[in-house]
Amino acid sequence: MTAAREPFAMVPLTSARSRTKPRKSGLTMMMDWGLPLGQQADWLELIAPSVDLAKFVCGTSRLYEEDYLLRKIALYKKHDVHPFIGGQFLEYVYATQGIAAAKPFFEEAKRLGFEAIEVSDNCVPLLGDARRTLIATAVDCGLEVHGEVGSKSEDTSAATLIAQAKECFEAGADVVLVEGAELLVNGAPNRSVLKQLRDNLDIQKVIFELIGPWVPGTLQCDVYQLKKFYISEFGPDVNIANVMPADVWETEALRTGLSVVGPSRLAEAAE
Repeated sequence: MTAAREPFAMVPLTSARSRTKPRKSGLTMMMDWGLPLGQQADWLELIAPSVDLAKFVCGTSRLYEEDYLLRKIALYKKHDVHPFIGGQFLEYVYATQGIAAAKPFFEEAKRLGFEAIEVSDNCVPLLGDARRTLIATAVDCGLEVHGEVGSKSEDTSAATLIAQAKECFEAGADVVLVEGAELLVNGAPNRSVLKQLRDNLDIQKVIFELIGPWVPGTLQCDVYQLKKFYISEFGPDVNIANVMPADVWETEALRTGLSVVGPSRLAEAAE
């Protein structure tokens, strides 16, 4: 089979960016707030090579008819994009039905074809050993676990974020997501917290979230600046979460240096 031609092939792309899936780093997690199948198919035809994970946000997976949900899950898998359920759905189940409801919830997720689940405490505190118990139970049910640390409404110290992340890993989580609201202060990246995370965790197993309109006062430029900071600070293969479908292509361009921020030096063409 003849390889597909690439336009402008004379312009090399940075070797620091992993372009072939499955990737071990440089993961892009896309948010699915309820994409209709037609739109999902259209987006994936273009952006699937740049998307690794798709989050069914909050409890939206509860609202579909089952056949429709199954088709959405299958479409992601067809494009080698791994679907998972966002943590706030589990938080809702935990808050309203208790920890005993977690196992049936995980079993249902597995039955439907989800491969992973997020365990978070964005809005509902996980008391005692609940975080460890939830993660271990999900693993026992055959699911990968994306642990999430941090809050959408309160500032968490770097030491607490690191301790929570290590707890997630010890309990069996495959990766840990860091809540984006913790990583931006007054519109600027929280450099102190990010440095401590880098110094104390395996960054290849950490996915940094972007913020969005769910965080009061968020501007689109704040989202972009935080994304740009992640890439400049950690390199093109940093793991980034909460990318909207319409922003995946631009995010890939940013990773390769082809977005609105150009190269850091100019070729000495005059010589």
